[in-house]
Amino acid sequence: MADHVQGLAQLEILCKQLYETTDTTVRHQAEKALVEFTNSPDCLSKCQLLLERGSSSYSQLLAATCLSKLVSRTSNPLPLEQRIDIRNYVLNYLATRPKLAAFVTQALIQLYARITKLGWFDCQKDDYVFRNVIADVTRFLQDSVEHCIIGVTILSQLTNEIVCLQADTTHPLTKHRKIASSFRDSSLFDIFTLSCNLLKQASGKNLNLNDESQHGLLMQLLKLSYNCLNYDFIGTSTDESSDDLCTVQIPTSWRSAFLDSSTLQLFFNLYHSIPPSLSPLVLSCLVQIASVRRSLFNNAERAKFLSHLVDGVKRILANPQVCSRIPNNYPESARLAGEAEKQLPAGELVKVENYPEVIRLIANFTVTSLQHWEFAPNSVHYLLSLWQRLAASVPYVKATEPHLLETYTPEVTKAYITSRLESVHVILRDGLEDPLDDAGLVQQQLDQLSTIGRCEYEKTCALLVQLFDQAAQTYQELLQSTNSSPADITVQEGRLTWLVYIIGAVIGGRVSFASTDEQDAMDGELVCRVLQLMNLTDSRLAQAGNERLELAMLSFFEQFRKIYIGDQVQKSSKLYRRLSEVLGLNDETMVLSVFIGKIITNLKYWGQCEPITSKTLQLLNDLSLGYSSVRKLVKLSAVQFMLNNHTSEHFSFLGVNNQSNLSDMRCRTTFYTALGRLLMVDLGEDEDQFEQFMLPLTAAFETVAQMLSTNTFNEQEAKRTLVGLVRDLRGIAFAFNAKTSFMMLFDWMYPAYMPILQRAIELWYHDPACTTPVLKLMAELVHNRSQRLQFDVSSPNGILLFRETSKMITTYGNRILTLGEVPKDQVYGVKLKGVSVCFAMLKAVLSGNYVNFGVFRLYGDDALDNALQTFIKLLLSIPHSDLLDYPKLSQSFYSLLEVLTQDHMNFIASLEPHVVMYILSSISEGLTALDTMVCTGCCSSLDHIVTYLFKQLSRSTKKRRTPMATDDRFLNIMQQHPEMIQQMLSTVLNIIIFEDCRNQWSMSRPLLGLILLNEKYFADLRNSIVNSQPPEKQQAMHLCFENLMEGIERNLLTKNRDRFTQNLSVFRREVNDSMKNSTYGVNSNDMMS
Repeated sequence: MADHVQGLAQLEILCKQLYETTDTTVRHQAEKALVEFTNSPDCLSKCQLLLERGSSSYSQLLAATCLSKLVSRTSNPLPLEQRIDIRNYVLNYLATRPKLAAFVTQALIQLYARITKLGWFDCQKDDYVFRNVIADVTRFLQDSVEHCIIGVTILSQLTNEIVCLQADTTHPLTKHRKIASSFRDSSLFDIFTLSCNLLKQASGKNLNLNDESQHGLLMQLLKLSYNCLNYDFIGTSTDESSDDLCTVQIPTSWRSAFLDSSTLQLFFNLYHSIPPSLSPLVLSCLVQIASVRRSLFNNAERAKFLSHLVDGVKRILANPQVCSRIPNNYPESARLAGEAEKQLPAGELVKVENYPEVIRLIANFTVTSLQHWEFAPNSVHYLLSLWQRLAASVPYVKATEPHLLETYTPEVTKAYITSRLESVHVILRDGLEDPLDDAGLVQQQLDQLSTIGRCEYEKTCALLVQLFDQAAQTYQELLQSTNSSPADITVQEGRLTWLVYIIGAVIGGRVSFASTDEQDAMDGELVCRVLQLMNLTDSRLAQAGNERLELAMLSFFEQFRKIYIGDQVQKSSKLYRRLSEVLGLNDETMVLSVFIGKIITNLKYWGQCEPITSKTLQLLNDLSLGYSSVRKLVKLSAVQFMLNNHTSEHFSFLGVNNQSNLSDMRCRTTFYTALGRLLMVDLGEDEDQFEQFMLPLTAAFETVAQMLSTNTFNEQEAKRTLVGLVRDLRGIAFAFNAKTSFMMLFDWMYPAYMPILQRAIELWYHDPACTTPVLKLMAELVHNRSQRLQFDVSSPNGILLFRETSKMITTYGNRILTLGEVPKDQVYGVKLKGVSVCFAMLKAVLSGNYVNFGVFRLYGDDALDNALQTFIKLLLSIPHSDLLDYPKLSQSFYSLLEVLTQDHMNFIASLEPHVVMYILSSISEGLTALDTMVCTGCCSSLDHIVTYLFKQLSRSTKKRRTPMATDDRFLNIMQQHPEMIQQMLSTVLNIIIFEDCRNQWSMSRPLLGLILLNEKYFADLRNSIVNSQPPEKQQAMHLCFENLMEGIERNLLTKNRDRFTQNLSVFRREVNDSMKNSTYGVNSNDMMS
């Protein structure tokens, strides 16, 4: 006993050291000791002692955290009786100690939620012991306010925990979704009804909201209501970064709560009666209610629901003081208004009672929010979204009632534009964060404004012309004045930056079918002004320039290019007439010369500014993609100058010594892709012109070769020269997608310069900034894009190219494996990125169709074996979790595996058992991946493996020939581990029956083979699914399975597969119809988990 007490005292000291000490060494030692405690065999008993006798809150927190880990582990899980005891103990502990430290209460509630979630399908004497959640908290709700808060928090945390993927990464996604679906069907509506009833009781009493505990209870009730409404009802697992304005997929069984207007009225009444600090929570609940799917109601019900909703929104907006008291109310009110508008198309919305008053209030609220941008920055997105949808629907409104948008939309446009201009001075004066620095936010708002601004475009255009002329005149006067302050100049440049962005946006909002000649002429007025401003700013670049204004110019040019440059544009457009009158630009060729002039100017003066350089080169790249524009560009003298002088002397960003790090050279690839396209226009078979173009790159290769041939060379300079060079070549290789031009490039590189690339991989394999560009160049060279790799019948170049590829993969793979253990936070950059490129390279060369791989074994060449063995070594060095955690790696791996199982199945069959099992496990895990491309690749690979197995089994039964040893070995592995194929059969069937299967055709292909290989297991699986249905539905489910196999023969011929795919489509539809009203369907038995 004394040992226990001493042990507890020691644990308490360690907890204090972990949470309180500022000495990192002491904290680290305490953490290490506590990790050992967590893994110790007597951890469970000691946790209970800590909770019973621990004197500090930190020791109670440790106990709760350790217990959460114990109940979550998948290896050696706790027995059911023990988990029930822990659940009951936690509830009693919370009930007898309502005044614990908040973080301890939270940790214990988290523990209860975790036990409940993971034990959701656990039975004891035919009773689901962890499902009586409302009964568990009833005693809390009938006690003091403190107990009530704990009870409500338990339900709120449990609702959150059930759908939270991040909280539980150890269990399969399918099990997580089954639990979430079952909880939704059996408990969630009861919990939501309970929270609404408690809120009604609370609002009916005269609560003393100055009392902290009563205030806390109301807050927890609102959180619970929100968590119920924000539940992931259909298993889409949307994350925080996705569009907030998504539809809430309320189940049909909840209709009663939404048809009854008292639910909606409850929250509107609460908004007007509770303290302002809680009103954002009420608004969040109202937003979710307003976002319910439209199909929940019929037309009459929806109109009634919307009428109540619009009336409530009107009451909120009519009382702006309540709205403005709390900053969070602005965005939530904006979202609520937006969701109310989304419920009905504009044509039906105008028929709603009080529509004129509501649209006036929304417009006033929008204008006020935009004008008070410093207090309500987060509401702008929702308000602009609302007006964007309204403006976009104007051409389609057929209602006789006036929509009034022609009155209010120009007010919104004006408020946005003037508020952005007025913000410039305040931001500079007060040193605030400049929204112009957030490119994503600015672009999002401009996309929304592009639609809003085109509504009543004459007014938008007149406003922009007036504001632009004022700002440009002031700017010019300041530049000419000798005593103007730099701050005044900066303010005017900021205002002009916003105006240029906005002009670009409204031009980009032009819709061809809805535009008139008058609107094109207005565009011309705006374009002329921006081009005149550009001439002014470009003339000053030698002295000074403004980076933000330049980025705005590039955004404007991009929008202008999309609308008025290219093959689809009417050259008779009034815009060109206006450009001709004002600036003398008579046709598209002259306008293109302005584009190229700007591009060259930017590359000359802004070569060291990465954002401007990359956007400028992207503009050049986009121009080079147009069929007609690229042919006009080539005729310009400025473009010929670029093609003949692409050196660092003329374009500083191509320099070797001026980059701060190697990754800054990425934009060179874009530059050379554009140059490659421009060169190809007139290149034909002119090898002299090609050689002339390649001179700077030839010189660079010779320089690197010379450096590498000596023992003493400047390593940094060699790396920079090589990385710049391979990035340039990758751009050219990407652009050369025709056989003639690509063969010129290939002959230029091979065999002269390939050894240099191989040598670089040998020397700098450990430096990804150097190896990744080299590997990516090789992957591009072997990619048979547009069938450009077609060698003559007498040419060995295809085989020689594969040898080089094999050599590079082998060299890199063997060396990168010598690095040993790489820290988790560096593993992708240092190792996995390069491995991913190697997989992509191998896939490209194996599927390129220009190498006969049978030649290698025939002539004893080990190039193919070396490449494939290196692939296996690299694969085995990667944990399964990493294969799916890194999207680029998973896509390159699974697409390579698809090619290997299709064309090199004999190689897969010859692998060691542990390697085969690794590959099959990776396919099994990939089947449930969220990335459809990965999932489809896995289906295809599995189909090839199953087909191969089926053929081998068919041949062995026919005894037509002696099977190869590899065939026997592969069959033996499969026979020794039938559970792997069986698990995949249950996984595929599970996805098709119970989940939102987005690639049903791909899933159907391997399923037939899996069934034919495991007929007994499939029969058991079918019976278990049928038996899991309610008795009245079992016959229907049995019939579904009968129909699935109707007319299916025991072979994998294409005709038979196609019939099975058709049967499966009908099967899935019938099963879903059968289970729609069943709470059993989604809770199938453990064989499916």
